[in-house]
Amino acid sequence: MSESLQQHYHKIIQILGEDVTREGLLDTPKRAAKAMQFLTDGYEKNLSDVVNDAVFESDMDEMVIVQDIEFYSLCEHHMLPFIGRCHIAYLPNGKVLGLSKFARIVDMFARRLQIQEGLTKQIAEAVQEVTGAKGVGVVMEGKHMCMMMRGVQKQNSSMVTSVMLGAFRNNQSTRNEFLRLIGK
Repeated sequence: MSESLQQHYHKIIQILGEDVTREGLLDTPKRAAKAMQFLTDGYEKNLSDVVNDAVFESDMDEMVIVQDIEFYSLCEHHMLPFIGRCHIAYLPNGKVLGLSKFARIVDMFARRLQIQEGLTKQIAEAVQEVTGAKGVGVVMEGKHMCMMMRGVQKQNSSMVTSVMLGAFRNNQSTRNEFLRLIGK
């Protein structure tokens, strides 16, 4: 895949009117291909491998929150970055998930072409799937380069999305507790 990507980046640079033989651009197709492979390596991962059996029996039944998980992704509309923070909460139902696995789940889905709304839903559903929790809440805050660098060019704009499942959807006090604890 890398060789093919390199060839396409080479052609794109030419189409833009640049001299691909210029010193500063000689290795750009290779570097761009390598970067794109890294930025989209979520396609090469699956939930089972990411979680890697790090689900543990537990009698914990109070809310667990992991907040301020940094993420970066590429929007499927312009292939421009959007970056931000993800906050995840769940109500364990006999099982807890290893702490680092939350960040790994976020990264797996973020490193695919998509929109923030879909990313939020994928993360919530994945946490629900692997933990069997009584409820899951995910809030994501993102800054989108497609809105900041092009189009309307609004530098201070941000987007907040949320997905609430189970008790977080059905119980207003549970939802409020989560939002209060993450400062929303």
